[in-house]
Amino acid sequence: MNKKSPILIAFLGLVILTMLVTACAPAATPTAAAAPTQAVQAPAATDTVAAPAATDTVAAPTVAPTVAPTTPATVAPTVAPTIPAAVCAPLPNPPTVKAGDLGSSGNPIVITFVPSGDSGKIATAGNAIADCLGKMTGLSFKIEVGTSFGASIEAMGANKAQVGFLNTFSVLLAEQKYQIIPALASLRNYTTNAIDPDKALAGQIEPFYRGEFIASVSSGIKTIADLKSKTFCFVDPNSTSGYIVPHIVLAANGINPDKDFKATQNAGSHNNVAIAVYKGDCDAGSAYIDILTDPSANLKATYPDIAQKVAPFYDTDRIPNDGVQYVKTLDPKIQAIISDGLVAMGNDPGGQAVLKSLYTIAGFQKIDTHFYDAFAAILKKAGVDPATLVK
Repeated sequence: MNKKSPILIAFLGLVILTMLVTACAPAATPTAAAAPTQAVQAPAATDTVAAPAATDTVAAPTVAPTVAPTTPATVAPTVAPTIPAAVCAPLPNPPTVKAGDLGSSGNPIVITFVPSGDSGKIATAGNAIADCLGKMTGLSFKIEVGTSFGASIEAMGANKAQVGFLNTFSVLLAEQKYQIIPALASLRNYTTNAIDPDKALAGQIEPFYRGEFIASVSSGIKTIADLKSKTFCFVDPNSTSGYIVPHIVLAANGINPDKDFKATQNAGSHNNVAIAVYKGDCDAGSAYIDILTDPSANLKATYPDIAQKVAPFYDTDRIPNDGVQYVKTLDPKIQAIISDGLVAMGNDPGGQAVLKSLYTIAGFQKIDTHFYDAFAAILKKAGVDPATLVK
């Protein structure tokens, strides 16, 4: 037998002793990690987690967890503000109509709305107005949204509609052509833009508004003179702030739209004008203040950066607001109770919410038939006489 060196034997003994001490020592306690600042979603209850396959030898984890998992805090969902329902209480002394008469269930009164914005939104708000008026007056109503501004005028002229929500210039045309009766003027929280001389009136209830010229920021258009040789979008030939007044402004600045623009188009609504300029279909356009930020149009929901890529560069003079009109053959008692009902809606938070979703109307004021005369005189002085435009 070979003899081993005493030193070697001692060294091997020391190694074995060290291994035994290490194996018998308790596992080190890990330092707890900081809780994450963002909750991590737990796996769905239906998910099945497979167990690890069995092996001859299962290795023990190097470090045993000592900190219990943190339960994420429950965050309450954001609750949208509640819009109250319109109060449509019956009005005193409602007119009585016989079966088959105008206002009966078989022969409803028709309300026409000009398509100055999104037709679907206008129809939804219009139906809510008709329903509320029905509860207030005991009369039956139905609505239509004109395919154009002129279509709503003609519907009243042919007595296919007896109540109109016409824009300002359409009122003047309908007065001249069909002797319709202006009865209410819309009141609005005055909307403004950065270049409006009336910006101090922002948010106040007013019976007037202004039009604006808007352009793509990248177009370099800063003045009316810069519009020459550009493409331009109007709203509709009967639109006050989107066609009539802009033509007056252009003429006063020596621009003939038929000769000095590269191309023009009628977009059909104020919304469409802003969208066309945003998309580059037109370099510039005309609409009401401020189509880019108006809550009723709500263009930023679809085009979040529209107010950064499109900007106003010119504002028109004041324009009297649109309103509500009646055909001359409608029973005065029915006219009166419809006006009372609409005024009541404007004084009720729920009713006002409906009116705001229509044309951002905050209420109504009763007017006489001369309300628009001063504005008509301004147009006539500028060479735009509604009497000469009717056929």
